[in-house]
Amino acid sequence: MTITQRIVPNIWSIGNAEEMGRFYAASLPATSYEVESRYPDQGLLDFQEPLAGQPLTVTVWVAGTKMTLINAGGEFRPTPAISFMLNFDPSRFDGPDPEATARASLDATWDALVVDGVVRMDVDEYPFAKRYGWVEDRYGVNWQLMLTDPAGDPRPFVVPALMFGGPAQDKAAEAADFYVSLFSSVPGGAAVGNRFPYGTPTGPASAEALAYGEFSIADQWFMATDFGADHAFLFSEGVSLEVQCEDQAEIDRLWDALSAVPEAEQCGWLKDRYGVSWQIVPENMGELMARPNAFERMLEMKKLIIADF
Repeated sequence: MTITQRIVPNIWSIGNAEEMGRFYAASLPATSYEVESRYPDQGLLDFQEPLAGQPLTVTVWVAGTKMTLINAGGEFRPTPAISFMLNFDPSRFDGPDPEATARASLDATWDALVVDGVVRMDVDEYPFAKRYGWVEDRYGVNWQLMLTDPAGDPRPFVVPALMFGGPAQDKAAEAADFYVSLFSSVPGGAAVGNRFPYGTPTGPASAEALAYGEFSIADQWFMATDFGADHAFLFSEGVSLEVQCEDQAEIDRLWDALSAVPEAEQCGWLKDRYGVSWQIVPENMGELMARPNAFERMLEMKKLIIADF
């Protein structure tokens, strides 16, 4: 099996993952969804019994980027600490006026996402973009929509954006450096991209903190910035980063380097030193979960052991 996307954003859904999939397929450009796996009919923990036979994971493909919706209970919820930047680059659009077409696509996406949502920054012109808006949709997922300058370096349509605040305030650059060093040996490598500090103290951010930063892992781009206003938004299991590993050795290496909160270790999940939640899983997870009683065995694990499935 060949890994085509090393890191897959996972979004916690409160019993409505399939409904969310339909919503995103109707709201986001070039997007489709499918039920990837289902809960077994037996062997569940007591709190999972209402989900027997229901979807467990729903895959959403957004312009070629895979995102996974995890169907579960109300234990967690996404926060603005991890949002998703959608880059509407005119160079990707055809027609006599690609910028107007890109702008129209952005506005249509905004109009869909804002229904029953929360506007965090209204869609408008800003010093850093001709058109930009930040919205939290009806499911609590945060999206930043930007009309991208086609003269700049090309970036994917979807870029996960990590914002560091609270105990991790002003640690965006440190975290990005750590992630790049950790994943530097994977195919595609890892690298630091553009960085722009605030320059002057801004809210809780120091002058040296990142107003904007980026890094790549295995040809996937991520944003890493520090909060420049006083917010109570922290990372949570509501949005996690799933790493698909080639073998047990890679699982062991990443687990040992990333895990910093022992009480958060469960079923392949961990929290790193900055509070970001990760899932460290084998690339053939679907095949392993198809084995008899695999779900029950997974529930007994912290770090996933391929041989124990």
